Amino acid sequence: MSQIPTDLKYTASHEWLRLETDGTITIGITEHAQDLLGDIVFVELPAVGAVLEAEATAGVVESVKAASDVYAPIAGSVTAINQDLIDASETANSDPYGAGWFFKLRPANPADFDGLLNAEQYAAEVG
Repeated sequence: MSQIPTDLKYTASHEWLRLETDGTITIGITEHAQDLLGDIVFVELPAVGAVLEAEATAGVVESVKAASDVYAPIAGSVTAINQDLIDASETANSDPYGAGWFFKLRPANPADFDGLLNAEQYAAEVG
């Protein structure tokens, strides 16, 4: 079973979310997702300042096996992207919950974060 940190929120489409102290939300793909994809060779991230609707495509991750969309779990505006990930996409494999984050979002409605899956619910989804 893949690691599923209990301090994060999750989506059924395998994104994780971390609420930061400044109210922004850091988003990446789960260990389970990167396991399914295999070796990640390319990522495309949203532009800083982009306004995303919930469940809209926010980027693309490509691996040796497949390409997959990355979705905005909640609506908001992109405040930062992980430039290091663009230059070293394999970081999403080696550290999916740390240095392998994808982008940060300022939520349009902060309460939307609370409605996402907790670790136990996500584990049941991928179980």
